[in-house]
Amino acid sequence: MTTVLEGAYLATVDASGTEHQTGHVVVQDGRIAAVGAGPAPAFDRAVRVDASGLLVTPGLVNSHHHLYQWITRGYATDDTLFGWLTTLYPIWARLTADLVRDSAAANLAWLALTGCTTSMDHHYVFPSGVGDLLEAEILAAGEIGLRFHPTRGSMNLGQSQGGLPPDSVVESHDAILEATGAAIDRWHDPAPDSMVRVAVAPCSPFSVTEELMRDCASLAREKGVRLHTHLAETDDEEAFCQEKYGRTPTEYAEDLGWLGPDVWMAHCVHLSRAAIKRFGATGTGVAHCPTSNGRLGAGLAPVRALLDAGTPVGLGVDGSASNESGRMIDELHQALLVARYQSGPLALSARESLRMATMGGARCLGRDAELGSIEVGKLADLALWQVGDLPGAGIEDPVITLVFGAPSLQHLFVGGRQVVAGGVLLTADTAVLAARAAAASVRIAGR
Repeated sequence: MTTVLEGAYLATVDASGTEHQTGHVVVQDGRIAAVGAGPAPAFDRAVRVDASGLLVTPGLVNSHHHLYQWITRGYATDDTLFGWLTTLYPIWARLTADLVRDSAAANLAWLALTGCTTSMDHHYVFPSGVGDLLEAEILAAGEIGLRFHPTRGSMNLGQSQGGLPPDSVVESHDAILEATGAAIDRWHDPAPDSMVRVAVAPCSPFSVTEELMRDCASLAREKGVRLHTHLAETDDEEAFCQEKYGRTPTEYAEDLGWLGPDVWMAHCVHLSRAAIKRFGATGTGVAHCPTSNGRLGAGLAPVRALLDAGTPVGLGVDGSASNESGRMIDELHQALLVARYQSGPLALSARESLRMATMGGARCLGRDAELGSIEVGKLADLALWQVGDLPGAGIEDPVITLVFGAPSLQHLFVGGRQVVAGGVLLTADTAVLAARAAAASVRIAGR
């Protein structure tokens, strides 16, 4: 099947930053077959989409998330990360496979409606005897139609061992490695057009032992998959690592084999100049989560310095319990504001923000050869934005409208399959998803 999008403003986000004021994209068999200025070449039996007045960008890539948190929004809204976690851990201990699927489906639908074509998920809470939680969210992603990178998270450092999470939500070292290996064997698809890829993701330095961090790194490299964790999110984490390990979070991670081009970290707010240099030198990626960092008062991540060091930087919505709006498109605006709060008006441009949300995220997930830009041969993951209606009328630069203004998503394609048309989700009934998520919120709260 051939689909031709024509008449749009194209922001390709290729290496040269090529843009076309009026251009076309041709999609064949899930990939981009042609892209350029002006009308598209003639194709027999092509489905033609009039994209006049729209902006076409690569689909947005969400590089850090916790889908299960959609049903626990609004808790501990005036607390630090550690206080927020202490409030929510006992609630998350009630998770079941049904709850995770309802939460993930609603959350993924909202990501799709806000421009996201690929999302990772960091699931690390696994109460015993409640079903296969990773399977539940993978099935939900298949239902909604997004490209999905679930990570098998874990916690084994409970309160009785000096960690933060209660013992009821931690697993044993051996059980974690066995379950993680089994998840990779069952679900990970390394094919270039893969819809599901699995990574290994112990939760954080304050919830996982040194031994597990080392063994997870070894397992991931043995299986040929990527590594992910939270790092340097708050001052509390810095103090914890200094007290327990005598090292900064970055030093601790590097000692355990956790810096490298197959690793990306979430947050990385509190990094020294030396740490930033090590991230860049080792090719370690960063998932920048500006809205969540602001919601929890974690601080301003040094994005300009990380980019200048050559670090792959993507954007992440983060869990909806620390970012209740959950809109992927919002992170582009927030990232720009955070950078300028910290380093002045030239710290980040709109196009750099768009690049982080597309190619930056693709680099973090190890898929920049397949995703993140509109180029011939790449997967046809595309977002089409309305930038000329009432909210954007009069803003002449469509990319500025996207990042500074108030765009609305019109169409979304994942591998050439249309997931959103005219701002409406095609793959599921959003009213049903909302009702199920609302009921799940009541159940997990114990009401």
